[in-house]
Amino acid sequence: MKYGHSHNAQEPAQKKKLKTKPLLVLIVILFISNVFWFVGWLIPDKKSKQPDEEVASVAGDPITREQWMTAMENAVGRDVLRELVNNKVMETAAKKYGIEVSEKELELELALITSVDGRAYSGLDLEQIRQKIRSTIILEKVLSNDVVIDDSTVKSFYDENESLYTILTSYRTSIIVVNSKKEAERALDELSKGSSFDALAKELSIDLTSANLGGDIGYINADTETIDPAIYKAASQLSEGKIGDVVSLQNGTYAIVQVNEVIEGRKFTFNEVKEHIKRELTIEQLPQSVLPEAFWKEFDAKWFYGK
Repeated sequence: MKYGHSHNAQEPAQKKKLKTKPLLVLIVILFISNVFWFVGWLIPDKKSKQPDEEVASVAGDPITREQWMTAMENAVGRDVLRELVNNKVMETAAKKYGIEVSEKELELELALITSVDGRAYSGLDLEQIRQKIRSTIILEKVLSNDVVIDDSTVKSFYDENESLYTILTSYRTSIIVVNSKKEAERALDELSKGSSFDALAKELSIDLTSANLGGDIGYINADTETIDPAIYKAASQLSEGKIGDVVSLQNGTYAIVQVNEVIEGRKFTFNEVKEHIKRELTIEQLPQSVLPEAFWKEFDAKWFYGK
């Protein structure tokens, strides 16, 4: 089963380009964060563990914690550390250039990006999401600091692409998918007795992608065509923190739906999105994408992996 957001096929391609391209860096960073989160979930508390502790064995031949941790570092360690350094670099840049990121800017970007690709947030808590958005806004402000775009150009873009700034209500949703209605009813009963949705999803759900993230499928809305319609219908009838009844899916499986957060739909006015559009127009003019790594030398960033 697939989850995520599909754009309206009738929307002109040139109108979508400006909205999606500046978000590419953020989505990549968020994907790396998902990996980081998953690895963190896999690794138990190690304060009382010994490096040579046996974590698995095959035909009596042990696999030690040290071997496991080394393999983990080799697989994702470089990307995770790069993310931490990049966040620090962007915060340092904000101090140097006097850049501030307001609460309204964070909320605007959160609403706009969830309408583009709600899956990007799967597995991330709200604080992690806000940090990624903040870092991206800082980067865009640094890159657009010396570029002047007149208000008439910005207003023309807004008028031509007004639909991009009409946001549908989105639901941060988690699911547990099982093969039979009886299994779903048993899971629902366990939840009613206080069991953790996150833990049950990892234990029971047959949809492995969401199960690994505690059932989280990110934000969905009425335009999300790559999920079963029954999931959105159930989510749209729930308030934050609530769990719905058993839902029958088109492929013969059954799901339990939980809504963790609701972002109310609204239409953003020109004044609300003017600075956002200016930054995007500026980024579109750059000959190539600029990543936080471009500022490492300026802020004397160093890491374990050398240059």
